[in-house]
Amino acid sequence: MKIRIIAVGKDKDTWLSEALNEYFKRLKPFCKIEMIRIPDISVKHTGSSKIVIEKECAAIRKQICKEDFCILLDENGESKDSQGFSELLTDLSTKKRIVFIIGGVFGTDARLKEEADICLSLSRLTFTHRVARLILVEQIYRAMMIKSGRAYHI
Repeated sequence: MKIRIIAVGKDKDTWLSEALNEYFKRLKPFCKIEMIRIPDISVKHTGSSKIVIEKECAAIRKQICKEDFCILLDENGESKDSQGFSELLTDLSTKKRIVFIIGGVFGTDARLKEEADICLSLSRLTFTHRVARLILVEQIYRAMMIKSGRAYHI
């Protein structure tokens, strides 16, 4: 299984980078996973959050192939529990590549939401985009443990 995570912004905190790297290491036996970080664009330089969203989404689109199965993380997306998320990844394991998209602080444009194969919510709670990366990677790891019948989920 190949997974790409496209996320806007940098991992500014050492603890976050260390935690993400730990999960990437744990995931190596189960899937090929990579994270593409798109530089965030300052509203100071553009003068408009709408322009920021458009530029960030254009950069995201450059990282996606038409054969990819795209899952956009969005607060209004479909909710799944860990078992359901594991089943989704298992069902998608035959796809060329699964791509998760985490937008910037202003979100993503409506066209990107329409183009996504699925819009998924991590929670009804609000997280920073950096923390959302960690939660997503941990949930991917949990899904792999569930799929392989390991006790991590219990």
